[in-house]
Amino acid sequence: MDFSSTMSVQDKAVSQAQVNNLNAVLKQDGIKQSALGQDDFLKILITQLSYQDPTAPMQDKEFVAQMAQFSSLEQMTKMGSEFAKLSGTLNMNSAIGLIGKNVTIFSGENTVNGLVEEVAGTENPQVLVNGKFYDFENIQSVR
Repeated sequence: MDFSSTMSVQDKAVSQAQVNNLNAVLKQDGIKQSALGQDDFLKILITQLSYQDPTAPMQDKEFVAQMAQFSSLEQMTKMGSEFAKLSGTLNMNSAIGLIGKNVTIFSGENTVNGLVEEVAGTENPQVLVNGKFYDFENIQSVR
């Protein structure tokens, strides 16, 4: 929907000022702008419905399409969360499989060789080698 045909010049100016203020605050606080989320999508949809022209309301097809987009966004968000959990579980299982094996770990500029004695953590597991915990992702080789 094109807001230019339904918003008054004053409403456009107020909206633009709010956007500019928010962007200024985000830059000042050092907050990075990210992709729109579910809440943002709903706010845009509500704003769009609030400012629609009563003599030419949004067509049913447009509304259904936007609701379908919202549903897709919601499902993708849930899928991303579930994939993160799955990744963590796979990492944990892989780390457990290293118990009792010799590994080479790069820790900064140092290389550590030793036997994996223990695994701790869940989504980001760590392995205990030579009495110290290292991130699972830093393991370079297994013997």
